[in-house]
Amino acid sequence: MTGKGASTTESSIKQHIPLLVVLMLGLFLTILNQTLLNIALPHLTTEFGVTTSTAQWLLTGYMLVNGALIPLGPYLIERFGVRRLFLFAMSCFAIGSLICGVAPSFSIMLVGRLTQAIGGGVLAPLVATIIVFIFPPHMRGKGMGIFGLAMMFAPAVGPTLSGWVIQHYDWRILFNGMVPLGAIVLIIAFLQLKDMAPPKKVKVDMASVITSLGGMGLLLYGFSEAGNNGWTDSIVLSTIIGGVILLVLFTIRQLRMEKPLLDMRVFKYGIFSLSNIISIAITISMYAGMFLLPIYLQTIRGFSAFDSGLLLLPGALVMLIMSPISGTLFDKVGPRPLAIVGLLITVITTFQFTHLTLDTPFNYIVILYTIRAFGVSLLMMPIMTAGLNQLPQRLNSHGTSMTNTLRQVSGSIGISLMTTIFTNRTTYHVGEMSSSMNTSDPFFMSNFEAFVQKIAATLHVSQSEAQQQALSTLAGKVQMQSLVHGINDAFFWATIIAAIGLILSLFLRDVRKDKVVTIEQEEPQQEVRMLPAPKDVQG
Repeated sequence: MTGKGASTTESSIKQHIPLLVVLMLGLFLTILNQTLLNIALPHLTTEFGVTTSTAQWLLTGYMLVNGALIPLGPYLIERFGVRRLFLFAMSCFAIGSLICGVAPSFSIMLVGRLTQAIGGGVLAPLVATIIVFIFPPHMRGKGMGIFGLAMMFAPAVGPTLSGWVIQHYDWRILFNGMVPLGAIVLIIAFLQLKDMAPPKKVKVDMASVITSLGGMGLLLYGFSEAGNNGWTDSIVLSTIIGGVILLVLFTIRQLRMEKPLLDMRVFKYGIFSLSNIISIAITISMYAGMFLLPIYLQTIRGFSAFDSGLLLLPGALVMLIMSPISGTLFDKVGPRPLAIVGLLITVITTFQFTHLTLDTPFNYIVILYTIRAFGVSLLMMPIMTAGLNQLPQRLNSHGTSMTNTLRQVSGSIGISLMTTIFTNRTTYHVGEMSSSMNTSDPFFMSNFEAFVQKIAATLHVSQSEAQQQALSTLAGKVQMQSLVHGINDAFFWATIIAAIGLILSLFLRDVRKDKVVTIEQEEPQQEVRMLPAPKDVQG
């Protein structure tokens, strides 16, 4: 691009800074809200007098509504326009937060969460589409780096903020505090936000809407329950199979429609498909750390929710700083170097988490997690941008919606998969360690009797009481040791998944260096990207 052209582009982007600030504030609030509730859940269980499985619906219901709405993003953007859609989404979020903050019962609380989820499900693809529209391909890394501020920093800082509020204040502040913030964003958006293109009265295909909502809802519900009930559970199997069938029907219908609700033809673009596969691997591996480490710290090591949240804070700050930097680096060097370096760091640090013990220093875990967060911050947005850059402008909204949909699904799969591995391997290690405590083994019995004698002498109790105490202590140690081994095994599989992403990243290409020619077809001036000659392939 010439100096004059580049200057014009930068000037145009500067004009959109107020718009970007509003968009990122709104998106940050909605994504932050997803993770705030995790730590507060035990308090809500006590507050409303419900079971843990019932309270879990505050998380599950939010995920289902949020995930099911994401594929509808392209239609909603075209039908209602950016301005009305953003105002609607933020209104839903603010109203839902108000309902949650004053909820006198669990059912009212659930209504508030589902209302919040409507806003969250609309905002993610909407904001991504606007950023892709504003930033041209040669500067899109910077734009997606800004997008990453909310996508990566918000979920990372959520547990820390939630733990601090729960420890010092009432849990309702988590929601009441969102109301004025949401109102401020709404006012600014009402005054500043304008449509990029006028809304169009496009006809909605109800069969597509039903199969999309039903398929995503069933699939996400099945994955969420698989972690708790196992993959062979009849409800889990039926909902996953039902969801897959509906999504297959949805896909077939979209391919046959002239104006699809969500255009599946985005997968005809190789780098877009490859970048999404890598993104799935990264998301699963990333969720492993966010899910497993709080279990290790709180359940096994006995740290408070606030302390375990503090562990994630340095990593969150690294992501905050690095997200725009990695976006700028993407514009300079392309996706492959960032992806390879970032995934190497992710693989190595994830593997280090396979060596946790009952005595692993807290500071060591903080440092290791922070380095891992640095690796993830180098690659999440650049990989997403690499795929979106290959799409023609008419498919931008479809590409961002597809990417966000796959990320939502892979996040659910990641948590379910890690839960299953952790649970199954913990059970396996309990059996292995229990079988090694054989009463016919003279060495074991000698050590056990010595342990019983020590307890009897220390606590001044009878032999039988000391024996019961010894058995109880050993059972507790076996359980704790097995839990640690189960977490290590889950991290091992997360390492393998990240390594697959690393191998695939070797095949990433910077599509901005593809030669562009113009041909006359059904759509005049349609851009067709041609692969570069071998000598031009970037390393």
